[in-house]
Amino acid sequence: MEGSDSALNHPYSPQNVKLPGYVPGFLSQATILGVYGLASLFVVFVTWLISRRAPKKSKLDRWLMCWWAFTGLTHIILEGYFAFSPEFYKDTTACYLAEVWKEYSKGDSRYAFRDAGVVAVEGLTAVIEGPACLLAVYAIAKGKSYSYVLQLAISLGQLYGTAVYFITALLEGDHFAASPFYYNAYYIAVNASWIVIPTLISIRSWKRICAAVQAQGQKKNKTR
Repeated sequence: MEGSDSALNHPYSPQNVKLPGYVPGFLSQATILGVYGLASLFVVFVTWLISRRAPKKSKLDRWLMCWWAFTGLTHIILEGYFAFSPEFYKDTTACYLAEVWKEYSKGDSRYAFRDAGVVAVEGLTAVIEGPACLLAVYAIAKGKSYSYVLQLAISLGQLYGTAVYFITALLEGDHFAASPFYYNAYYIAVNASWIVIPTLISIRSWKRICAAVQAQGQKKNKTR
C-alpha cells in the first residue's frame, strides 16, 4: 500500500494517476523561468549580432533569423530532452532540463504521464523541425532560393503539431492542468507563440512564393 500511495504523491492532474518514483522538483518556478528567459534572450541577442553580417537584410529578416534560432534550439534541446528522457520525473540531480518538464507538467500532465501522442509530436518536432529551423537561419542569411519554401514548410508543421497537441487534449477531456493558473500560463500562453508567429510567417512566405512564381511566369511570356 505504501508504494501505491507514494506513486500518487505528485502535483499533477488527474491526481489518481500513478507516477511511480516521482521526485519533486529542486528548483523554484522563478529560477526555472528566469534561466529560460535569460537563455532565450542570449540566443536572440547573439543571432541579432550575427545577422548584421548578412548583406542587405531587412530588420524583419533579421528578426526572423532570431525566431528560427530560438525555436530551433528550443525544439532540439528542450523537446529533444523530453522525447528521449522518459523518466525525467525521477531525476534526483536537479538537472535543469528535467526541472523544466517537472514544472511544465503542472500545466499539462500528459508530459509526466508520457502520453503517446505528446511523445510522438515532440519527438518528431525535435528531430525534424529543430534542425530545419536552424537551416532556415542559414537560408535567410545567405538568401537561398528555398528560404520561403522552407519557412512555409516548417511553419505549417508547427501549426499542425500545435493543433494535434490541443485537439487531442480536448478529446481526452482537457483535465491535465493542476490549476487554472497553470492552465492559462503554461498550456495556453506558452504555446500561443507557436500559433501566432507560424501563422504570420506562413502568410508572408506564401505571398513571397506566389509573387516569385508570378514574376517568373511574366518573364517567360516576355521572352516568347
